[in-house]
Amino acid sequence: MIKSELILHIAQQNPHLYQRDVERIINTILNEIRDALARGDRVELRGFGAFSIKERQARTARNPRTGTPVSVGAKRVPYFKTGKDLRDRLNTEGE
Repeated sequence: MIKSELILHIAQQNPHLYQRDVERIINTILNEIRDALARGDRVELRGFGAFSIKERQARTARNPRTGTPVSVGAKRVPYFKTGKDLRDRLNTEGE
């Protein structure tokens, strides 16, 4: 599901809301998550999961085409860990 499909789905489930308002709500939530991660904060959505940042150290990698060593700088990468409720729901749906 992409963001526009999510907005449309929520708008259809809530006919009392305008689609533009649903879009503004979704964008606000996603922007707040992005801004919190940029500050280095952890974002936890109970029952869904937690977003955090992992630090990757600088390292020497290998160019797969030529085999020559390539220097890769240190970086911060987003990380998502699913919540217990979501994991349980994913693993019991087909039973």
